[in-house]
Amino acid sequence: MIHMDSRDRLISEIKQCLMLAVPLAAAQLAQSATGFVDTVMMGWLGSQTIASGGLGAAVFTFLLLISTGIVSAVSPLAAEAYGAGKPEQIGKIVRQGLGISLLLGIPIVIVLWHGRTLLLLLGQNAATAALAETYLRAIALGFIPGLGFAVLKSFLSALSQPQLVIITVVLGTLLNITANYVLMFGKLGLPALGLAGIGWASTLSLWSMFIVLAIYIYSQQQFRNYRIFDTSFKYTFTQENRRIFREIFQVGLPIGGLIAVEAGLFTVVTFLLGKLGTTALAAHQIALQTAGMSFQIALGISLATTVRVGQLAGEQDKSGVRLAGYVGISLGALSMGIAGIIFWLIPKSVVSLYLDINNPSNENVVNLAVRLLVVAAIFQIVDGVQVTAAGALRGLKDTRIPLLIGIFAYWCVGLPIGYALGIWLGYGAIGLWWGLAIGLASAAIVLTWRFIAGGRGQKAGGNNINTFKKQGNRQ
Repeated sequence: MIHMDSRDRLISEIKQCLMLAVPLAAAQLAQSATGFVDTVMMGWLGSQTIASGGLGAAVFTFLLLISTGIVSAVSPLAAEAYGAGKPEQIGKIVRQGLGISLLLGIPIVIVLWHGRTLLLLLGQNAATAALAETYLRAIALGFIPGLGFAVLKSFLSALSQPQLVIITVVLGTLLNITANYVLMFGKLGLPALGLAGIGWASTLSLWSMFIVLAIYIYSQQQFRNYRIFDTSFKYTFTQENRRIFREIFQVGLPIGGLIAVEAGLFTVVTFLLGKLGTTALAAHQIALQTAGMSFQIALGISLATTVRVGQLAGEQDKSGVRLAGYVGISLGALSMGIAGIIFWLIPKSVVSLYLDINNPSNENVVNLAVRLLVVAAIFQIVDGVQVTAAGALRGLKDTRIPLLIGIFAYWCVGLPIGYALGIWLGYGAIGLWWGLAIGLASAAIVLTWRFIAGGRGQKAGGNNINTFKKQGNRQ
């Protein structure tokens, strides 16, 4: 039987995690919905447009995800400083994060501006690359505010105040959809910009979300002590700021690397399925889009877990850190378990959201997509565990070893097994997806073990996790 104090603390931690996780998960879902709607609206302009726009969107999203992963190091660093009661330190961390957004953003904007050259180097069709460049040039100008928004979102989350984030993202999503329609087709007296209009709509949305959060933070008295927007010399070029700058990269680069590793794995699997024919590829895209939506909920819980672990590490509360990690991992598994039950019980209803399941011409795709969703149902729980375990470790600023774990689990376990099952043994898409499931399970097991080992003060290796263990030993 759980002691009453322990039970009260458990309930309190669950509430604290959910208060962070619900708005963050909702924000992740809203952002995913934006990409989905953009793709649908590209289709209104024709097959060539959706091919070019989809290619451009894939390039932009890939670079944004990696860069966002790097600046998301602001979250655990600021959360730890918040837990330690160091508001001035938080301000320095966020200012450095905004500076790094510029440092990363400027060269990437230049690359996106010359998107046609990049796509031609990657072997894409000249006509497709030229049309994609019109989209990339329009959306490139939204890259830097997209990173700035990620930094400010991390700041508010670290202070356990993410409520405005969901409001901002929902309003930004609605603005994006409306602007898509107006700029694509030239409504309200504006010229019809076609695919470029979708890019400009995204840029408008990204700038709007960044400006809203910036104005809110600047105008609220409760945030004045953090001096987020103070760019005077004494707050910029100091030895401590250089240390924080290096620490953000030390923590953030492995986060961005892990995102690249995961995205690269799914890209390779998609290419392999493309070789198996359009049926396999279409079914894969349906199942992947569906699993991706449920994953956003677990990702929101993971972001909340990072904050809670970081805050409690700053307070040097060893048992609290362990509890926060366990709660986050459990909630991640629970949320994905519910999604898995839905995929298992009504897969055909899920597929009907994408295709007319009564159309005989869709029968093969529908049947395969249903089978893939059954596989997805089985690996949902381990997917939730691995992302929240990584979030818990991120709260301890332990990111380099998780990157190596990800490389091993996804590329040395998941991909070879999937290739063997799907290609060599002839199980096709089902075999490749079982490879993904096994890779995710491997990551879940090792990442969870690493957190448990570190949380108990055992020898776990790594960079900043040892700092937490020393803090715990002093209690």
